[in-house]
Amino acid sequence: MFERFTEEARDLVVRAVEHAIRLGHRYVGPEHILLAAVSTGQPASAVLRAHGVTPELVEEGIVGLGAGAGLFGGLDKDALATIGIDLDAVRARIEASFGLQALARAARAAHRDPRRRPGPRPPRVVREWRRRRRARRATISAPAPGPRPPEATGRYCEPDPRPSGHIPFTPATKKLLEVTLREAAARHDSQIGVEHIALALTTIKQGGLVPQILSAAGAPAAALRAAILDRYRQAS
Repeated sequence: MFERFTEEARDLVVRAVEHAIRLGHRYVGPEHILLAAVSTGQPASAVLRAHGVTPELVEEGIVGLGAGAGLFGGLDKDALATIGIDLDAVRARIEASFGLQALARAARAAHRDPRRRPGPRPPRVVREWRRRRRARRATISAPAPGPRPPEATGRYCEPDPRPSGHIPFTPATKKLLEVTLREAAARHDSQIGVEHIALALTTIKQGGLVPQILSAAGAPAAALRAAILDRYRQAS
């Protein structure tokens, strides 16, 4: 699907993969796309940063909120507080007992492919699984980078050996990239640019880290969307 992406949009996706690898994640989530999106020199990125969604804040959100996203991401922090459960205190106690990387390791384990379980499988099942995996990768996989600057950098870096090989997109990321097609179609654009990726990020309503990070920045998705559209309307 990346043949319709502009060079800048393709580079953004490659950067997102690099951010995931740097942070020690074995998957690429919408939060990695957001981190790459706020780090470009494109107008949509400038709009995000102007609303407080900076690379530093996004990375803090991925490492802080995201360390236990697979465990805490779907929980209502305020509701739990009313019955005496403080998620921040729980997180602090886990890190005190098992180290600062404990939640990050748990998040990586939570995102491992559940189909990778021990025990032999019938050859027919293995062949079918491999066929479907190849089909998915052919449909949506990171575009090959062209000549470009060094790999994405940031404040945090996984101390353990970095993941290698194929870093898969989560289902939420695949859906996000598919939404970019609809965003481009809605604006009658033949190519998909950084602005369409940014607009797609504002459509994530709940679940995952993106809504939490935008909330922490005090940047409502509706306001971001309106500002991005206005910026490109002025430029056209």
